[in-house]
Amino acid sequence: MLAARPDAYFDHDADIGIIGRGETLEQAFEAAARAMFGIMADPAEIRGETPVRVSFEEQDLELALVTWLNGLLAAAREAGLALGRFSLRHEGASWTGEAWGSPWVPGRDRGTEVKGATLTMLSVKQSGQGWEARCVVDV
Repeated sequence: MLAARPDAYFDHDADIGIIGRGETLEQAFEAAARAMFGIMADPAEIRGETPVRVSFEEQDLELALVTWLNGLLAAAREAGLALGRFSLRHEGASWTGEAWGSPWVPGRDRGTEVKGATLTMLSVKQSGQGWEARCVVDV
Protein backbone atom coordinates (compact mmCIF):
# COMPACT_ATOMS: atom_id res chain seq x y z
CA MET A 1 0.00 0.00 0.00
CA LEU A 2 1.32 3.44 -0.90
CA ALA A 3 1.85 5.86 1.98
CA ALA A 4 1.55 9.04 -0.11
CA ARG A 5 -0.98 10.17 -2.70
CA PRO A 6 -0.38 8.52 -6.07
CA ASP A 7 -0.58 11.89 -7.85
CA ALA A 8 0.75 15.08 -6.32
CA TYR A 9 2.51 18.40 -7.01
CA PHE A 10 5.63 20.24 -5.91
CA ASP A 11 6.47 23.94 -6.09
CA HIS A 12 8.58 25.30 -8.93
CA ASP A 13 9.38 28.94 -9.66
CA ALA A 14 7.96 29.34 -13.17
CA ASP A 15 6.15 26.14 -14.05
CA ILE A 16 4.51 23.24 -12.21
CA GLY A 17 6.19 20.10 -10.98
CA ILE A 18 4.17 16.90 -11.18
CA ILE A 19 4.64 13.64 -9.33
CA GLY A 20 3.21 10.24 -10.16
CA ARG A 21 3.46 7.37 -7.70
CA GLY A 22 2.48 3.74 -8.05
CA GLU A 23 3.26 0.22 -7.01
CA THR A 24 4.49 -0.39 -10.56
CA LEU A 25 6.40 1.79 -13.00
CA GLU A 26 3.36 1.89 -15.27
CA GLN A 27 1.10 3.04 -12.41
CA ALA A 28 3.54 5.84 -11.57
CA PHE A 29 3.55 7.01 -15.22
CA GLU A 30 -0.27 6.84 -15.33
CA ALA A 31 -0.48 8.89 -12.10
CA ALA A 32 1.94 11.46 -13.56
CA ALA A 33 -0.37 11.77 -16.59
CA ARG A 34 -3.37 12.28 -14.27
CA ALA A 35 -1.46 14.99 -12.41
CA MET A 36 -0.49 16.73 -15.66
CA PHE A 37 -4.00 16.67 -17.15
CA GLY A 38 -5.41 17.64 -13.74
CA ILE A 39 -3.76 21.03 -14.22
CA MET A 40 -5.90 21.57 -17.32
CA ALA A 41 -9.22 19.96 -16.35
CA ASP A 42 -10.93 18.42 -13.34
CA PRO A 43 -10.62 14.63 -13.79
CA ALA A 44 -14.01 14.16 -12.10
CA GLU A 45 -15.61 16.12 -14.96
CA ILE A 46 -14.10 13.96 -17.71
CA ARG A 47 -16.35 11.11 -18.81
CA GLY A 48 -13.57 9.36 -20.69
CA GLU A 49 -15.54 8.06 -23.65
CA THR A 50 -13.06 8.76 -26.48
CA PRO A 51 -9.80 6.80 -26.62
CA VAL A 52 -6.39 7.87 -27.92
CA ARG A 53 -3.31 5.69 -28.28
CA VAL A 54 0.35 6.52 -27.72
CA SER A 55 3.17 4.15 -28.70
CA PHE A 56 6.90 4.76 -28.64
CA GLU A 57 10.32 3.19 -28.22
CA GLU A 58 12.55 4.38 -25.38
CA GLN A 59 15.08 2.51 -23.29
CA ASP A 60 15.77 5.28 -20.74
CA LEU A 61 13.03 5.43 -18.07
CA GLU A 62 13.31 9.17 -17.50
CA LEU A 63 13.10 9.96 -21.20
CA ALA A 64 10.21 7.48 -21.46
CA LEU A 65 8.27 9.55 -18.91
CA VAL A 66 8.74 12.76 -20.92
CA THR A 67 7.92 10.96 -24.18
CA TRP A 68 4.75 9.45 -22.65
CA LEU A 69 3.52 12.78 -21.28
CA ASN A 70 4.30 14.75 -24.44
CA GLY A 71 2.74 12.04 -26.60
CA LEU A 72 -0.45 12.28 -24.55
CA LEU A 73 -0.49 16.06 -24.89
CA ALA A 74 -0.10 15.82 -28.67
CA ALA A 75 -2.82 13.16 -28.98
CA ALA A 76 -5.20 15.17 -26.77
CA ARG A 77 -4.64 18.37 -28.75
CA GLU A 78 -5.08 16.61 -32.07
CA ALA A 79 -8.36 15.04 -30.93
CA GLY A 80 -9.60 18.11 -29.01
CA LEU A 81 -9.87 16.14 -25.77
CA ALA A 82 -9.37 16.60 -22.06
CA LEU A 83 -7.94 13.26 -20.88
CA GLY A 84 -8.74 11.70 -17.54
CA ARG A 85 -8.01 7.96 -17.58
CA PHE A 86 -4.73 6.31 -18.57
CA SER A 87 -3.28 2.85 -19.16
CA LEU A 88 0.34 2.08 -20.04
CA ARG A 89 2.23 -1.14 -20.76
CA HIS A 90 5.84 -1.70 -21.63
CA GLU A 91 8.13 -4.53 -22.55
CA GLY A 92 11.78 -3.61 -22.79
CA ALA A 93 12.00 -0.39 -24.79
CA SER A 94 8.51 -0.72 -26.34
CA TRP A 95 5.77 1.31 -24.69
CA THR A 96 2.05 1.27 -25.56
CA GLY A 97 -0.48 3.42 -23.80
CA GLU A 98 -4.08 4.44 -24.06
CA ALA A 99 -5.98 7.33 -22.58
CA TRP A 100 -9.64 8.22 -22.57
CA GLY A 101 -11.14 11.66 -22.59
CA SER A 102 -14.04 13.93 -23.35
CA PRO A 103 -14.22 16.89 -25.71
CA TRP A 104 -12.44 19.94 -24.33
CA VAL A 105 -15.05 22.41 -23.07
CA PRO A 106 -13.86 26.00 -22.57
CA GLY A 107 -15.26 27.33 -19.31
CA ARG A 108 -15.73 23.89 -17.76
CA ASP A 109 -12.08 23.02 -17.90
CA ARG A 110 -9.52 24.83 -15.76
CA GLY A 111 -7.88 26.52 -18.70
CA THR A 112 -4.26 26.29 -17.53
CA GLU A 113 -2.62 24.93 -20.63
CA VAL A 114 0.29 22.55 -20.23
CA LYS A 115 2.61 23.11 -23.17
CA GLY A 116 4.89 20.17 -22.53
CA ALA A 117 6.78 17.96 -20.12
CA THR A 118 10.40 19.02 -19.67
CA LEU A 119 13.69 17.51 -18.57
CA THR A 120 13.77 19.87 -15.58
CA MET A 121 13.95 17.97 -12.27
CA LEU A 122 13.25 14.78 -14.22
CA SER A 123 13.40 11.67 -12.04
CA VAL A 124 12.09 8.12 -12.20
CA LYS A 125 13.06 5.96 -9.25
CA GLN A 126 12.01 2.89 -7.35
CA SER A 127 11.86 2.71 -3.56
CA GLY A 128 10.58 0.24 -1.03
CA GLN A 129 7.09 1.70 -1.46
CA GLY A 130 6.96 1.50 -5.25
CA TRP A 131 7.83 3.88 -8.05
CA GLU A 132 7.92 7.67 -8.29
CA ALA A 133 8.01 9.61 -11.56
CA ARG A 134 8.41 13.39 -11.55
CA CYS A 135 9.19 16.29 -13.83
CA VAL A 136 8.35 19.92 -14.43
CA VAL A 137 5.71 20.77 -17.00
CA ASP A 138 5.76 24.03 -18.92
CA VAL A 139 2.53 26.02 -18.45
